[in-house]
Amino acid sequence: MFRSKITAMALITLAAWSAGTASAAAPEAIVTPLMTQPLADYPGKEGLMIMVEYPPGSVDPVHRHNAHAFVYVLEGSIVMQLKGGKEVTLKPGQTFYEGPNDVHTVGRNASQTQPAKFIVLLLKDKGAPVLVPEK
Repeated sequence: MFRSKITAMALITLAAWSAGTASAAAPEAIVTPLMTQPLADYPGKEGLMIMVEYPPGSVDPVHRHNAHAFVYVLEGSIVMQLKGGKEVTLKPGQTFYEGPNDVHTVGRNASQTQPAKFIVLLLKDKGAPVLVPEK
C-alpha cells in the first residue's frame, strides 16, 4: 500500500513536471518585418507590416502592442483573445483587430501539427516596440 502511494505521487510529480516542461518548450513565433512607412499626415506615427509564423504548438506570452493592430490569416488556424473578450479561432482569410489599449491574453497556433501564418499591420508611435510584455 505504501509503495503504491509513493509510486502514485512520483507519477503525479512527473506528469506535472512534464506538463510544465512542454509548455515552457513551446516554439516561439517567427516575426518577419515586411515594411515600415512613416505616416506624414500623422506626425510621430508609422505603419509597420509584419508576417508572423506560428510553428505547431506555438504560444505567445500575454502582451500588448500599444498600437492599432490589423491581423489577416494566410495559412493554418490561430486562436486569439483580448482581455475581457471571447476566444476566437481564425482561419485563412479571416481578420482580427486589437486596439492600442487592448491586452492580448491569448495568441497561439490552434494546431499541434500544422504551422500557421498571418500578416499584421500596426499603426503605432514611430520607433515604438512591436510587442510589450504584460505583467
